[in-house]
Amino acid sequence: MLAKRSLSGSGLSPRSPSSSQPFLSVSVTDPVKLGNGVQAYISYRVITKTNLPEYRGQEKIVIRRYSDFVWLRDRLAEKFKGIFIPPLPEKSAVEKFRFSAEFIELRRQALDTYVNRVASHPQLQQSEDLRSFLQDDEETMERARSQDGGIFKKKPADLMQIFKDVQSKVSDVVLGKEKPLEEADPEYEKMKRYVFELEDHLAEAQKQAFRLVKRHRELGQALSDFGKAVKLLGDSEGNQLGKAFSDFGSQSEMLSFKLQKEAQDLLMNFEEPLKDYVRAVQSIKATMTDRANAFRQQCELAETAKLREINLEKLIVMRSDKVPEVEIECKELKAESEEATRRFEVIVRLMNEELVRFQEQKTIDMGVTFHDFAKGQAQLANDIANAWRSLLPKLEACSP
Repeated sequence: MLAKRSLSGSGLSPRSPSSSQPFLSVSVTDPVKLGNGVQAYISYRVITKTNLPEYRGQEKIVIRRYSDFVWLRDRLAEKFKGIFIPPLPEKSAVEKFRFSAEFIELRRQALDTYVNRVASHPQLQQSEDLRSFLQDDEETMERARSQDGGIFKKKPADLMQIFKDVQSKVSDVVLGKEKPLEEADPEYEKMKRYVFELEDHLAEAQKQAFRLVKRHRELGQALSDFGKAVKLLGDSEGNQLGKAFSDFGSQSEMLSFKLQKEAQDLLMNFEEPLKDYVRAVQSIKATMTDRANAFRQQCELAETAKLREINLEKLIVMRSDKVPEVEIECKELKAESEEATRRFEVIVRLMNEELVRFQEQKTIDMGVTFHDFAKGQAQLANDIANAWRSLLPKLEACSP
């Protein structure tokens, strides 16, 4: 079995409770299917152990479902612009896979990783929403989900206006009326290239890991079928050769079991970590979108404030009675522009810090993942070689 990935990265240890050090330990366990048909879903026990004073007691157990994790992710994404919000596993749309034992365990493991990444993050671990997620009862959690806003909670008229605004913006860009504002920062361009290339390379590695899992499973099944066939052949012989064939078939079935077990280990501890990092890069890209939006808002407000000031100067020359009103507007616009600049600068600073943290954690995680993959493959190859080698004396004895 491959080792579990590191979740460190802050002053708090999410997995190692200690009476003398602050800790926040979270476990996602015991998936249970509830409901029937399209209303069916999986619930999880989320167990929190901590000595932090802001929590209500040292241990809390709550029941959560996937939509609760989505709620937490969305709240964090809204409030912590510039932070790489840990990714959630995808929601399966295929009914026959949604409640398979393998899918449920993969989902549980990914949700456990997600919540512990949040709990170990220097900023996210301070979130009130995280504390609510880990402590509130199920009814309170359900009310929070239902009351939460968002684009899909808006009225139809509001949605139509959003779509019209987007369509208008797209048309302006296509027709050349408006060019999208983008940063001209060489370091940021370098970061974007790194992120896009990393996503491609990780996706390709994950694709090949999937092929390895499939190959192990297919080879394991083939050895099982082959072993049964050879044992039947041995039964028909009934002499020394028959005994050798029987032993050959038994070894084939034993190796089939090892290959199937290794395939499962590869799925859980090799392919899935790679897939998780593909999702993590997508979270980085979401933060890049937030940065682009903040940059555009900053530029647009600065331009609007500048035009308003030019208008104010004209009104002053004309001695217009609108001067006091426009002066107030200019002051408010200037304050909004300065606040937009501050928000953009905070996102830039946080993204730079987050990228360093991400790269350091990725180095640790990928190092452990690939080390244990190589170790597991070496052990498997050794077991296979020993199994076949043990048959050689018996088979040689049957040769003339």
